[in-house]
Amino acid sequence: MKLLRYGPVGAEKPGMLDAEGRIRDLSGVVADIAGEVLEPAGIARLAALDPASLPLVEGDVRYGPCVGRVGKFMCIGLNYADHAAESGLPLPKEPILFMKATSAIGGPDDGVLIPRGSEKTDWEVELGVVIGKRAKYVSEAEALDHVAGYCVINDYSERAFQQERGGQWTKGKSSDTFGPIGPWMVTRDEVADPQDMHMWLTVNGESRQDGSTKTMIFGVAHLVSYLSQFMSLEPGDVISTGTPPGVGMGMKPPTYLKPGDVVELGIDGLGRQRQVLSTDI
Repeated sequence: MKLLRYGPVGAEKPGMLDAEGRIRDLSGVVADIAGEVLEPAGIARLAALDPASLPLVEGDVRYGPCVGRVGKFMCIGLNYADHAAESGLPLPKEPILFMKATSAIGGPDDGVLIPRGSEKTDWEVELGVVIGKRAKYVSEAEALDHVAGYCVINDYSERAFQQERGGQWTKGKSSDTFGPIGPWMVTRDEVADPQDMHMWLTVNGESRQDGSTKTMIFGVAHLVSYLSQFMSLEPGDVISTGTPPGVGMGMKPPTYLKPGDVVELGIDGLGRQRQVLSTDI
C-alpha cells in the first residue's frame, strides 16, 4: 500500500493511493496515518480494505508529510561509502546519529526556506524508514519486523551552521521546512529489498545525485537494531538513513542553493518530491 496525508498544512487527512494512482480518503476509517495505525494490526486493517469502496479525492490537493505526529526524527550521518569519500572523511566504525527537529517536517512539494544568515544550504536525498512496532534491544535479524514502511526524505542541511558554529549537527539540520517527507509511505511488504533502491536528485534540472542504497555502510536492519540499543523506537518515529554522493558541499567548488532554485528528487518505487527555494525573512 501507499499511505499518505493530504490537505492544508495542519489539517491533513489520511489517504491511500488506489491502483490507478488516485487518492482515496481514509478519514472515515482512521484519524491519521500515525501512531497505532502504523502498527502491524493497523496496517493489516487498511490492507483489507477495498480502495474502490473509499471516497475518491478529486482535484489538485497538497500532499502533506506522509506520517503524522512524528515522535523522533533520527538521522544517520556519513552512511554511504561514496559520500564519505567525497566529504574527505574516514568511514565511520559505528553509525553517526543526530536528530532533526520535528518542526522541520514538511510536505514533499512544499516550499523550502533558506534560513536567515545562510550561505551554505545543501540538499540530500535519503531513504526514510518509518517505525511501525515498538523496538527496544532488537536484533538485526528481527529489526525489519519493526518497520511499517519506507518513504523519500530530503535532509536539507545548512553546512555553516552544521560545521562551523560549534557543537553538534542538529542546528544545521533543523531549520523550518528542512525535512520534506513523502509523498507517501510504501508499506514494507511492497519493498523487496531496501538495500537495492535507486535514488536521484536534480537542481534546476541538472543531475546532482544518482546513487543506490546498495552503497550504505550500515543497512536498514542494522540501523534499526543499533538505534534500539540506545532508545526505544515507537510507531511513527522516522529514521533518515543517509545520502549518496553528489551534495553541494562535495562539488568543486562547493555549490549551494539560492532563492528560486528548484530541487527535484526521488527513489524508485517510493515517489518523488519537488521544492522551490526562497528566503526565510
